Amino acid sequence: MTKFRIWKPLLAGLCGTTVHLALMSLKSSMGWLPAFQPYESLQHAFGQWVGTNVSPVVPWMLSFVNGTAVLSVLFARTNRFLPGRNGITKGVSFGLAGWALMSLIMFPLIGLGPFAVRVGLGVAPALFSLAMLLTYSIAMAAVYIALEKCITEGSA
Repeated sequence: MTKFRIWKPLLAGLCGTTVHLALMSLKSSMGWLPAFQPYESLQHAFGQWVGTNVSPVVPWMLSFVNGTAVLSVLFARTNRFLPGRNGITKGVSFGLAGWALMSLIMFPLIGLGPFAVRVGLGVAPALFSLAMLLTYSIAMAAVYIALEKCITEGSA
């Protein structure tokens, strides 16, 4: 087994996070689903949990750290167990798992209900959150797999 190198998942996570943040910026600029604001909901929940106002920067920074470091390292460690032979299929698998966990655990914790049904927009928030997670996970996984392939071919 090759030595685990932390820079590969971190770089891949940064790429996935950048694509995810671009989608969130597009959502905002296009006015898509204005009632579905997961970062604001997270900020509000944090404020309730700690008993004081929380800066809007906090949920964005947590998302950045989570996407760049935590999830990408988790992907790197679970990559060989995920179905598929390329970054796209492995990314889809990872993204679907993340979407299910976020929709069934995180959304209810921050007051949105399972699959964000409490937002009152039908399935649209659930589908957009799926797009958010797949955008991140496919980009991250594709970059990670490409880096792995380059390293493997370069050392052969």
